[in-house]
Amino acid sequence: AHEIQNPLNFVNNFSDVSMELLDEISEERSKKQEARDDGLEAEILADIRQNLEKIAHHGRRADSIVKGMLQHSRTSSGEKEPTDINALADEYLRLAYHGLRAKDKSFNSELITHFDPNLPKVNLVAQDIGRVLLNLFTNGFYATQKKKEAEGESFHPMIEVATTARGNSVEIQVKDNGGGIPDAIREKIFQPFFTTKPTGEGTGLGLSLAYD
Repeated sequence: AHEIQNPLNFVNNFSDVSMELLDEISEERSKKQEARDDGLEAEILADIRQNLEKIAHHGRRADSIVKGMLQHSRTSSGEKEPTDINALADEYLRLAYHGLRAKDKSFNSELITHFDPNLPKVNLVAQDIGRVLLNLFTNGFYATQKKKEAEGESFHPMIEVATTARGNSVEIQVKDNGGGIPDAIREKIFQPFFTTKPTGEGTGLGLSLAYD
């Protein structure tokens, strides 16, 4: 509720301010032509446009929080079925990469895969494990993207995914060469709504969903 309240406060505040600005513009327009200030009217209209953009931004933020919460509370109805983990990891790695490239064409990353060729099929809900992988890859790309912004052209982003059969279990490892997670917050990363990303860039539900 606290998370949703935050963007809603912005929506309400910018709406109220916009209503006041509309009153101001109506007052200005009711004056005789020679007494009207066209520059002031243009300024007020620009402010209203800016406020509407902010309302739309924070509305989308609230929308993504609600979607994340619904995703979080939804118990999976999927059936477990024998799944090729290598194919699943490869598919979601490319999905995450192309998703980020769609937003930022300048971003490039090396994708490294070490898939165990002798991996047996694993009985699981592919969509659920796929979502876990997607969250891990997306976080990895985000970390390397931020490091590239800080270090410039000398830095080469890299995401690595490896699968290994270990006795009667299968291990999936995801690595990136981004900034890493500081020790001070490592304990918190699985908490719902905990995020290190700026407002509007992450809901803090990806890893808690993965943890579940």
